Amino acid sequence: MSIPLEDTVTDIIGKAQRGLGLSDADLAAKSGIAVGDLEAVKQVRGVPFDQVTKLAKALELGPRSLVALAEGKYQPAVTAPKTGFFQANTTYGDMTVNAYLVWDTATGLAAAFDTGADATPLVDEIKKHGLTLQDIYLTHTHIDHVTELDRLCEKVGGSIGIHVNEAEALDGAASFKPGVTFSLGKLHVETRDTSGHSAGGTTYHIHGLDAPLAIVGDALFAGSVGGIRADYKVALQRIRDNILSGQDNTILAPGHGPLTTVIQEKTSNPFFPEFRQVEAKEI
Repeated sequence: MSIPLEDTVTDIIGKAQRGLGLSDADLAAKSGIAVGDLEAVKQVRGVPFDQVTKLAKALELGPRSLVALAEGKYQPAVTAPKTGFFQANTTYGDMTVNAYLVWDTATGLAAAFDTGADATPLVDEIKKHGLTLQDIYLTHTHIDHVTELDRLCEKVGGSIGIHVNEAEALDGAASFKPGVTFSLGKLHVETRDTSGHSAGGTTYHIHGLDAPLAIVGDALFAGSVGGIRADYKVALQRIRDNILSGQDNTILAPGHGPLTTVIQEKTSNPFFPEFRQVEAKEI
């Protein structure tokens, strides 16, 4: 399944600007770029690299990564786990949204992560493999991720688990504080706090598959992050601590866009320029 990147360079720049609370006038003053020239530089293409560098530094982004994204040079290459893993990509309005199924092949016990806009692919995969849905874990409660929750429960059951900060949004869900680990047959599901995009954003690290896997919701996208609504710099640090601290080959499964890996985001995501030691000096 080929899924395009969720964000354009313009999206990325807008998220950083909003996260830092900078108006165009603030950004112009901080970057040394005239307000009238900002829009052209935000498009990145066809402008001198020194202008992109000024803008990126003012927004605390990696200029080389921004240019690579603008030129269409970044598309993560990922080999998904061979067994016990399924990605569903469904349409919600004018966007697509991901949901995931993970299972222990020895016992047939499964867990869903979010529902997507249509639970049918998850239900079909459960029936195809004769699985028992033990749990439905939510990365957060934005409507595009939970709109099929009632239907999924009706069709195949499963207990709902959610970060304590968003438990009030759902009746009947079992809340937890991130840091706990749940069992799924021989698999283990470790919960980590990645709130910022939402009050109860949660990343689930799955241990026991043939490759390390983290289901990250809208905390992180390939080449970008989800829109951060509160505590921008704190939220980025949570991503560093609770997602990018994993093994380099850890597969990252986001709520939108394609699968990626820890090492590819360390080297190609402009929100984390500290991981890239050398920036290009010219385009």
